[in-house]
Amino acid sequence: MPDQKKSPENIGIGRRNFLQRTAALTLASATGLNAGSLFAAPAVQNRFLLVFLRGGYDAANLLVPYGSSFYYESRPTIAISKPDARNPQAALALDGSWGLHPALRDSIAPLYQRKEALFIPFAGTDDLTRSHFETQDSIEAGQSGLKNRDFSSGFMNRLTQAVGGAQPISFTDALPTIFKGGINVANVSLRGVGKAVFDERQSALLASMYAGHPLEGSVREGLDLRQEVGREIEQEMKEASRDAISPKGFELEARRMARLMRERYQLGFVDVGGWDTHVNQGGANGALANNLDNLGRGLSAYAQEMGPMWKQTVVVVVSEFGRTFRENGTRGTDHGHGTVYWVLGGGIKGGRIVGDQAGVDQASLFQNRDFPVLNDYRALLGGLFKRMYGLSTDEIQTVFPGSTARDYGLV
Repeated sequence: MPDQKKSPENIGIGRRNFLQRTAALTLASATGLNAGSLFAAPAVQNRFLLVFLRGGYDAANLLVPYGSSFYYESRPTIAISKPDARNPQAALALDGSWGLHPALRDSIAPLYQRKEALFIPFAGTDDLTRSHFETQDSIEAGQSGLKNRDFSSGFMNRLTQAVGGAQPISFTDALPTIFKGGINVANVSLRGVGKAVFDERQSALLASMYAGHPLEGSVREGLDLRQEVGREIEQEMKEASRDAISPKGFELEARRMARLMRERYQLGFVDVGGWDTHVNQGGANGALANNLDNLGRGLSAYAQEMGPMWKQTVVVVVSEFGRTFRENGTRGTDHGHGTVYWVLGGGIKGGRIVGDQAGVDQASLFQNRDFPVLNDYRALLGGLFKRMYGLSTDEIQTVFPGSTARDYGLV
């Protein structure tokens, strides 16, 4: 899905100007937005959303290697049964080797069948710390090497600059590392908000404080956005009383995100927590299954809410690492290495398991405990961005310094 590139616009706020910085921080605190980041209408049409599963989810029970006897030997209590049409708790066969967790039967499986979803096993980073925070930060920074990383610059901020004309947003309480950098990026949390923050009188009062100030336009636009989101959420909560849509979980949040991405933003980020399953992880049922069900329904709702724009949308789901291949003594899994990435979209070449693979056996385990990483996330995303936005090799280098983009034929 190639797109016409535009020259980057000068959209930053002067960071040396004390008044402007103070005003931006005041607005961010008051509205939940990072002020000064709302741009003119962009020419870029493709949409990209990165979903970060914080906690390191158990990829081996998401994409089930049901053809491996070693899988069943290694997971005596949490393994997912081999595909069986008579068993609703069995894996859903995707090909002759891999199956999908049954919690995704009604959400992601139909997307896969329509070739709007694919999976990339043995994916990840070169970070070997198995530390949540260090690996998350290293992914978001998108820089090579383990030393001298600049965590004030994230790869999606650099992508915004390289693409030019795209309007970014982070659906988070605070601006994450991935969006830090030279361009100011809006962040707004859509969780747990039931009504507009300010009434009309309060909004007018706050806006008047910035009359004639260089940030006046950004303040007004930021307030309008926050009020608009609040009104939509309030209406959805009323509808929920008639069982139209659940007011809880990722599904409702995903619908809200889709409306904003469909109409206003082109580059988005959201993180979803709760994936650190050391104890009582469960198999076809349990903690992981519930998380996957919520996530799957949310992503399916996002696709539906995007409408015709789904054809120009790519969603990539990542996590900082996978988990140990063998279950532990408390019927869970511990911090691992290689994981499985998801790619969704109305225009992708889906219905496939993509990338380099290894046998699922003891001999192939990394350090005799984890899936190895055979598909580097920077090479994979670099190749995707090159396809989506027509970026040059030099431009990809600004997004992922020191990496070599690899075209996996995702779109």
